[in-house]
Amino acid sequence: MKKHNYSAGPCILPQEVFEKSAQAVLDFNNSGLSILEISHRSKDFVAVMDEARALALELLGLEGKGYQALFLQGGASLEFLMVPYNLMKVDGKAAYLDTGIWANNAIKEAKLFGETLVVASSKEQNYNHIPTDYEIPADANYFHCTSNNTIFGTQMKSFPKTNIPVVCDMSSDIFSRSLDFSKFDLIYAGAQKNMGAAGTTLVVVKEEILGKSGRSIPSILDYEKHIKAESMYNTPAVFAVYTCLLTLQWLKSQGGIAAIEKINEAKAKLLYDEIDRNPLFIGTADKKDRSTMNATFLLVDEKNQVTFDKMWKEAGISGLPGHRSVGGYRASMYNALPFESVQVLVDVMKKLEEVVKQNEVII
Repeated sequence: MKKHNYSAGPCILPQEVFEKSAQAVLDFNNSGLSILEISHRSKDFVAVMDEARALALELLGLEGKGYQALFLQGGASLEFLMVPYNLMKVDGKAAYLDTGIWANNAIKEAKLFGETLVVASSKEQNYNHIPTDYEIPADANYFHCTSNNTIFGTQMKSFPKTNIPVVCDMSSDIFSRSLDFSKFDLIYAGAQKNMGAAGTTLVVVKEEILGKSGRSIPSILDYEKHIKAESMYNTPAVFAVYTCLLTLQWLKSQGGIAAIEKINEAKAKLLYDEIDRNPLFIGTADKKDRSTMNATFLLVDEKNQVTFDKMWKEAGISGLPGHRSVGGYRASMYNALPFESVQVLVDVMKKLEEVVKQNEVII
């Protein structure tokens, strides 16, 4: 049976990415060598890295605008550290928007380097919305936000205007919707949601903001060192970078971000319409802030949980349980999830409603 993969990450990737990467594990570019064993300095892999970096900038509309794309390691969690290391000046300060667990973790790391101002937070409401009406200090070295909150199912629909550098963690919605990416000075994103296999992190940074911290930065944590080495300062995550290239090639073949955005909006609308229509379910995030990537919802009556769980599992659905911080269910609808998979989930939700109406025995 076909599996409908709603995992929050690592998550579903396009079928052709699985097929091409599987072949590359056996024989990459007819070289007689596996992608897992070739030198990262070989001509074949250098071409992979160069194309992946260039394609990331192309899809984001940042070619020729002073940005560099890097594929690093350590996940977005290491970027929580690298951002203040590179951007917060000695005796400086930074401004952060607290919209979820990952944003909060980024704040904890920044506090190790200097004054870290939390301009707004939705923590007391269990992060069920995106705060508004906050001020960003003009003398902060940068402003940091998280565009999409995987655990709580919220997403920033707009971004504040400020004259200081803007840093955004886009781990769970990068390449999923059209934005003016030139409004951001640094973007980072773990690969394992919309880009490829876990193990690498995309960093897109405007070069002009670097080298101004006044602090000594360990080489492995220095963005300028990685730029100079063309993302090869240390041995990169070869296979993960390769799957990113394949996924970005697939996205381009689909028509790029603008085309996939329409599909993502249709998927989200289909599911949210059912959550709102079906009396057995309720969404957990404020409607105005609902994520197109991660829909979080609960059963109104938990006595239906056993039956519902049995039904969606029998339908071939995987990865639906919500994070323990929210409970209930989380349907992660990343770029590669087909529309048909969302329809399968909606059909199961409708079927549960029929079962309950007919007063069938709750198994």
